[in-house]
Amino acid sequence: MIQVNAMGDACPIPVVKTKNAIRELGGAGTVVTLVDNEIAVQNLQKMARQKGYGVQAEKLGEGRYQVTMTVGPEAALPAQDEPTVCPVKPAGEKNTVVVIRSKTMGVGSEELGAALMKGFLYALSQQDQLPRTILFYNGGAAITCTDSPSLEDLKTLQAMGVEIFTCGTCLNFYGLTDQLQVGEVTNMYTIVEKMTQADHIVCP
Repeated sequence: MIQVNAMGDACPIPVVKTKNAIRELGGAGTVVTLVDNEIAVQNLQKMARQKGYGVQAEKLGEGRYQVTMTVGPEAALPAQDEPTVCPVKPAGEKNTVVVIRSKTMGVGSEELGAALMKGFLYALSQQDQLPRTILFYNGGAAITCTDSPSLEDLKTLQAMGVEIFTCGTCLNFYGLTDQLQVGEVTNMYTIVEKMTQADHIVCP
């Protein structure tokens, strides 16, 4: 068993430390990671599910959580960790990632910018060629949450197979952790993966 102390570490360090510990196992075994917030717990659980590891989470006390991953020999990471591989693209289809960094589109009037962003997301849902992924972070995190005027358009995009990810650290910072209405919580490690693997990035 390897224990990882990620208390006080910001996203994506708990995930990175845990991946390194799993690599150190060199085969089957258990990694126990200590973190201080629920977002880190969710990120670790998601990583475990993606890799096929057994995972259990426990709250030990105020601001203290333990995530235990059980790695089987067939699921162990190789000597050099490989990035999460996106599904194979159909011929001619580009891996387009849309990055939403703000509630508004453009610089100037916030009211106009909010209307433009709503229009952009609606227009995006009507395209023949949809993006593979939409990433929401910083002020853009609010768009996937309660009272967002774009929720129906985002749910339509998700139903058509578009991945929708919102930065967990951003949700926590803005007090929106319990208000996410569409898509999944993600971390900076995954955001970087999605962006670096993209054929094309759109930033309205």
